Amino acid sequence: MSFKFEKLNIWQKAMEFGEDIHKTSKKFPKEELFNLTSQIRRAADSIALNISEGSIGQSNPELQKFMGYSIRSLAEVVTCLYKAKLRRYITDETFQELYNESFHLMNMIIAFKKNIR
Repeated sequence: MSFKFEKLNIWQKAMEFGEDIHKTSKKFPKEELFNLTSQIRRAADSIALNISEGSIGQSNPELQKFMGYSIRSLAEVVTCLYKAKLRRYITDETFQELYNESFHLMNMIIAFKKNIR
């Protein structure tokens, strides 16, 4: 027995991505704990949370709405990654890896959203 969202590739990928962000943000300075660290973690977690919440809804417009929220949260993570790179909390290599992962996840969510009928 499982929830519908557990079978979704986008949810699984979003879960992995959230853990990657959490691991990376552990290296941010302590002074950022209640600022950038908290912000990037909450945004990354919101991606999977919105996918799961939307999949429980009774209508396709509801699911599309929550996929939109996931996309917005992902865009927020990307902006936080830029901030972390500019502040030299992450290397260019780490930034590029997470950016590529973000881009791939964004395309997956957009494709999924387009196929909702």
